[in-house]
Amino acid sequence: MSAFRAAFERILRRENRRAAPRPGRLEHIHELESKILGNRREITIYLPAGYDDNDRRYPVLYMQDGQNLFDAQRAYIPGQHWRLQESADGAIGERTARPMIIVGVDHAGVSRADEYTPSRDPKHKAGGRAGDYARMLIEELKPLIDTRFRTQPDVENTGVGGSSLGGLVSLYLVLRHRDVFSRAIAMSPSVWWNAKEILGLVDVFSGPPPRLWLDMGGREGMEGLKDARALRASLGAKHWPGGAIRYYEDRRGDHSERAWANRVRMALEFLFPPA
Repeated sequence: MSAFRAAFERILRRENRRAAPRPGRLEHIHELESKILGNRREITIYLPAGYDDNDRRYPVLYMQDGQNLFDAQRAYIPGQHWRLQESADGAIGERTARPMIIVGVDHAGVSRADEYTPSRDPKHKAGGRAGDYARMLIEELKPLIDTRFRTQPDVENTGVGGSSLGGLVSLYLVLRHRDVFSRAIAMSPSVWWNAKEILGLVDVFSGPPPRLWLDMGGREGMEGLKDARALRASLGAKHWPGGAIRYYEDRRGDHSERAWANRVRMALEFLFPPA
């Protein structure tokens, strides 16, 4: 190798290191016990780059289905996770989103459908514990996170998010607990649950409209697209300001962790735009 080529490659490596966003890091709360729900779950906390270098406080995003967010081996389909850490690192490092703390809340296995739905669906013979799940987040988990980490605990800096049933419960949380959550990500939400009950919750919602990312994949079927469009129309009928909602249809997106991984950076950037 010539001296010129060696010098050029050293410069290229140095520039690549400069361009790469600084990584955040993950912490864990193992076996968090909920007295409200009567079960335990893992909590994964993403702390942005620079968290240990200053004393600033950060907004917080509580994400459902924590198994699928950060760890390829724990994902529903091993190897297919949201790559959420990489997306957050990229958005924060390139200053297209504010630095934030992300709390990944594991689902409770066989109790997932019950905890992520606001009512019992006779067709599926399950559901109805979203109220208790909300209490777990608000009364048990959030105080713990606010105590252990440097959060901005006020409503304007607290959001929720998820996909599928996790997207449904995130909508429920931001509609029913607007005094706690002001931002939400609802990817491919299960609008269909119990005769599209979520549309009724939109109809009776009052208060300041939360900032909301809503999406659906073009390969999730026409019913899924119709449901998402109906939800968007219901939100519009409530005079949702255009700047407070972003609706996105991913033409090639299916109902999978891989599809949601492709969209999550855009959702983070919309939910927490740079100051």
